[in-house]
Amino acid sequence: MQENWYHINNIETVDSPSIALYREHLKSNIQEMVKRVGGDLQRLMPHVKTNKMPKVMEQLLAAGIKKFKASTIAEAEIAAEVGAKSVLIAHQLVGPKVHRFLRLTSEFPNIQFSTLVDTERTAKLLDQLAQDKGVIASVYIDVNNGMNRSGIQVGESLEELVQFILSLPNLEFLGLHVYDGHLRDPNFEQRKQKIEDGFKEVTQLFNTLKKQLPSIDMICGGTPSFTSHLLNQDRITSPGTCVLWDWGYGEKLTEQSFNYAALLVTRVISKPTEGIVTLDLGHKSVAAENPIDKRVTFLNLDNYELLSQSEEHGVVKVSNWDKLQVGDVLYGVPYHICPTINLHDEVSVISNGKKVDSWEISARKRKLRF
Repeated sequence: MQENWYHINNIETVDSPSIALYREHLKSNIQEMVKRVGGDLQRLMPHVKTNKMPKVMEQLLAAGIKKFKASTIAEAEIAAEVGAKSVLIAHQLVGPKVHRFLRLTSEFPNIQFSTLVDTERTAKLLDQLAQDKGVIASVYIDVNNGMNRSGIQVGESLEELVQFILSLPNLEFLGLHVYDGHLRDPNFEQRKQKIEDGFKEVTQLFNTLKKQLPSIDMICGGTPSFTSHLLNQDRITSPGTCVLWDWGYGEKLTEQSFNYAALLVTRVISKPTEGIVTLDLGHKSVAAENPIDKRVTFLNLDNYELLSQSEEHGVVKVSNWDKLQVGDVLYGVPYHICPTINLHDEVSVISNGKKVDSWEISARKRKLRF
């Protein structure tokens, strides 16, 4: 990567705080994903939640990727609008979302939408509402293999749930979904060992079910376990962060060679006292779920400490106070890109060092048409 690759020549056209998306890095990350699966795009189901942008989805589709995972109805909707063939909404839907999901299914009959279930009650309700709507609802069973955030553990109850779903006339059982995002060891071999240990029972169950139901799939993990699940041909991978990449995973997942494709652009707005500068980068502009020292790292600033953030301000202790001026631009890599993207309405598209376009982050909205 070239030094100062992030510099934007027409920076006066880029407001702050904002996100700059580097088109060449985006394309290289997509190419790297495709390369990692050896061109077998049926094993690749990127997660829409990282980018939330129709224009990014178009880039993924242009690379031949047709299957996606989403967190919200809105994310599924933008994937459908740009031509996806299969979209899994990776939540067990409740309340009005069930009706919205079925409306989406009716609106795009040529796209295979699916969702997750981990209880008979949800499956029964979805079956009844699908019957009322005159559609077949496709589902995966969400399996809890240790993260303890959602899903059903492997055992008799899971096997009973499979048979219950198979007995429902308006549901189509597509397979298992297993997310192991809690395993993020920096050492790849240690991480891989934990991932595989956690998949022993799941794999045994899947192989047994596969004999009865040859067409079922198993969708596995996210970006941290991407490089491990790739090693098993029976698993569909669903990375998301690697499309844009961030400091957090770049720091931990050193075996993955992706580039920063989305940076925060911020400016110095005050020098309130010696050794301190204030940026227009508050916690409304960068994900604030991590401690203050794990939110953003600046590419063109050395020897600094982010002291505090309020809604619109970021206070930074710097060593080169005399050289920094009000209006100076800093380029920052967010620690966690997914929730950071969700804080912005659009990105400035950078190509060959210049802003050339703006792309809307339309799926940051919870609801679009459906």
